[in-house]
Amino acid sequence: MKKWIQAFRLRTLPLSFSTILAGNALAYLFWFDHFKSIVLWLTLLTTLFLQILSNLANDYGDATKGADNENRIGPQRAIQSGAISAKEMKYAIVIFVFLSLVSGLALLFLAFENFNLTYLIFTFIGILAIAAAIKYTMGKGAYGYSGLGDVFVFIFFGLVGVCGSYYLQTGEINLWPVALAISIGCFSAAVLNLNNMRDIENDKEVGKNTLAVRLGAKSAKRYHMLLFILAWFAFPVHALIFFKSYYFLILFLPLILHMAHLLKVSRVQKPAEFDPELKKIAISSFLFSVLLWLVVYFISVAH
Repeated sequence: MKKWIQAFRLRTLPLSFSTILAGNALAYLFWFDHFKSIVLWLTLLTTLFLQILSNLANDYGDATKGADNENRIGPQRAIQSGAISAKEMKYAIVIFVFLSLVSGLALLFLAFENFNLTYLIFTFIGILAIAAAIKYTMGKGAYGYSGLGDVFVFIFFGLVGVCGSYYLQTGEINLWPVALAISIGCFSAAVLNLNNMRDIENDKEVGKNTLAVRLGAKSAKRYHMLLFILAWFAFPVHALIFFKSYYFLILFLPLILHMAHLLKVSRVQKPAEFDPELKKIAISSFLFSVLLWLVVYFISVAH
């Protein structure tokens, strides 16, 4: 089991969970009386399966395309190390596609309580999420090899994850989850960009044209800073102004960590120095979502 747990890359879960926690926090704030805990837990379970599926597919895709080699700076992958064969990995990918489907369909049934047009739309979105998890590095036309990884991460970890989880609880469309989704999506894209800046030299050699490769090292750093600027103006400032609640000042605590991070990134000379920063941003993004829940709790108690 140890080799599979390592292949699952569970350290990536806080980042993926943060998008679900954020969307549900807003849903709890606006629809406290109708909030369904079972929907939250099933959304987290489905996200767990999708994230593991993405990690396994990424391992398989990069191994078969030669991106996982002795020149790669990050942690050694399962197929690359020989711990798991390519055939075994393909079986595992099929299993997690199945688990994602079953969990996702159960989630939609409990959220909507019947089969209707909305159920079918969300089923289609779920299938797109599975396809996106697989096609990042697997097969011909893998979008991670053409610089589109950041776009897909922003869409699925930001817009789909936050707005979708909010809608599953409320059945309502408004601008609040969109503003929050932009912040979470930018944090998630920043983690991917860090990963790509770390591997920029090796990716360039093997033809993996990530956005960092396309931009070049200096411009990738500027793009990285732009992501954080957008993230911190999209929701926290927006919420503070329109809710007029000082509780939202709590959300700015991770900003201290992010400013220290950006200073570190600006001074990095060797790509390997980006690696320790990955965990910091993933955890601080999770902290942002936890703090949002804390803010929501304080506001709900106050009212």
